[in-house]
Amino acid sequence: MSSHETEHGGDIYSAAEALKKIPANRIIDFSASINPLGPSKKVKAEIRKSLKYLGRYPDPACRRLSKRIGRIYNIDPANIICGNGSNELIHLMVAALKPSKVLVTAPSFSEYSRAAKIAGAGINKLYLEEKNMFRIDPERFALSMQGCDMAFLGNPNNPTGHVLSKDKVLFIADQAASAGCLLVVDEAFIDFCPKESVIEINTLYSNNNLVVLRSLTKFHALAGLRIGFGVFPKNLITVLKETKDPWSVNYLAQRAAYVALGDKVFVKETAKWLKQEKTLLESEFSKLGFTVLPSEANFIFIQHPKAQQIRNRLYKRGILLRDCSNFEGLNSSYLRIAVRSRRENSRLIKELRFCIKK
Repeated sequence: MSSHETEHGGDIYSAAEALKKIPANRIIDFSASINPLGPSKKVKAEIRKSLKYLGRYPDPACRRLSKRIGRIYNIDPANIICGNGSNELIHLMVAALKPSKVLVTAPSFSEYSRAAKIAGAGINKLYLEEKNMFRIDPERFALSMQGCDMAFLGNPNNPTGHVLSKDKVLFIADQAASAGCLLVVDEAFIDFCPKESVIEINTLYSNNNLVVLRSLTKFHALAGLRIGFGVFPKNLITVLKETKDPWSVNYLAQRAAYVALGDKVFVKETAKWLKQEKTLLESEFSKLGFTVLPSEANFIFIQHPKAQQIRNRLYKRGILLRDCSNFEGLNSSYLRIAVRSRRENSRLIKELRFCIKK
């Protein structure tokens, strides 16, 4: 497997090609943290209904979707830009704003650094401490922003799942404004702990140094359609729109996201499912001798001295775990494991028991 293939989770296609005897649809993927309940019934019905309109270009401004996002979060739609997943918006910001120095934590989502490198920006790294369970310290983060034009804060952070409380994020945002640094809060996993989101904070409008990104990939299981959005200060909107690909958000993604954001029943079902399955998995991992680190997302961050042997054995059996050794700041003893269905989770525990005995 090349380093590019293993850079992110969810690459069942490379695994199927390497394993040969196991097709992609039979691989059990714990490496990508996608809601295993899949898209909601309402979303699937909307997609079926929308198929007859595939001959149309999508709305480049995503007007209907932006208005719905605005109503839900009490945000002016003029502050919203939708993208081909929030990942497009990460790359768009760095390309359009051309920061000279960008702050990222280590470990964190690799696309922050990748976007900065592509744009030729310098990168400052704040290494999270193992002794502190890789938690982000707001004071250390604030100090590290000095001399940076842009800072990425994953909340919850990926791959650790650690979440900062809303008041701590707002403290960092205030410090960013004082330092003249644009703070980008990536809330890709915040739907699993929504109380800590800063998206509805009214200071967003007066603070020209705060951006909030959201994704519908994880919670709403729309990874295959690629849809996310960002809330930006008005002074950045024009330059970002001038740089952005006009049709990056396809017609089905816009329709699916519109319905997904209004589906309150699905939100309750997911919250109930996650609490049960995650608690069960964490308990089983502990019994098997794994160190389970606290995570508020839909994945579990674990440590085991034989992590690589375990991952490789399960890989050969068509079960993918996220090897965290290519996250800067982590070693090969860490794994990130998504919470999946009861049947799949039970299979994982059974396979792990077998691996650990060997």
